[in-house]
Amino acid sequence: MSHLSVIIVNFNSGELVTACVRNLLRYPGKLQVLVSDNGSCDGSICYLQEEVRDNRLIIRLNHENLGFSAGANRVLPEAGGDFVLFLNPDCLVKPEALTEMVAFMSTHADVGMSGCLIRNLNGTEQPGCRRRVPTPWRTFVRVFHLGFLMRPGKHFQPLYLHKTPLPDVPVDIEAISGAFMLVRRAALIDVGPLDAGYFLHCEDLDWCMRFRDKGWRIVFVPNVTITHAKGACSESRPIRVEWHKHRGMIRFYLKFFRKQYPLPLMILVMFAVLVRFVIITITLVPRGFRG
Repeated sequence: MSHLSVIIVNFNSGELVTACVRNLLRYPGKLQVLVSDNGSCDGSICYLQEEVRDNRLIIRLNHENLGFSAGANRVLPEAGGDFVLFLNPDCLVKPEALTEMVAFMSTHADVGMSGCLIRNLNGTEQPGCRRRVPTPWRTFVRVFHLGFLMRPGKHFQPLYLHKTPLPDVPVDIEAISGAFMLVRRAALIDVGPLDAGYFLHCEDLDWCMRFRDKGWRIVFVPNVTITHAKGACSESRPIRVEWHKHRGMIRFYLKFFRKQYPLPLMILVMFAVLVRFVIITITLVPRGFRG
């Protein structure tokens, strides 16, 4: 059975990261779990160290919040697996899910990255686990709610596919969720690590673009399911999270699309992103004060 390395970036995840690691350690194959802690101050790492004593678990303390990409990249040189799973600490993954995903990757050599069906705690599908790349045009249509003016087709397609029928078999997809990204080592070496210029959010979209640009397939595997307590690790700092999310959007657009789209549209999209951040911030201010 192929060697699997799992990278988890932790920041104040409480007991969730311990539950996550415990589930992973039930995997029957050769396993390595690397937890990169970004200066947590909630006792989550102390609790993990007390509750889980296993030589397959390696914890690295960064002493500051490096962000997701840089935190993951910090321990990436230690990952020795044939496949590397980038996993959020608030995910619960059954060992059979890991077994099925590794088996799929082992028999599909041209697949560089794969994701699975990610469900919320209430059992519903999370939008980000199968999606299209948010090009400036798609973002323009979505932000200004212009979808009702257009028929689905070449020039207008929804970004998130969770409201479309779930496929019966694995399918190629433009982008998957950064909460669960299983990557082939050969593809990782070819494409390179996560872009540390993103602090939080959009680094997964960036990576999906780069994998596809290099000719690697990205596949969504619908028959494998995990649970993700989305937002549980960031609920105490919603405004900061939204800032990094929108900042990441702008970096993503400028990196991949500034030469493909007319300048007026790019400016309009940048403006729309900033306006969206302001509107969301206004709604979150009371929560921010409580946090």
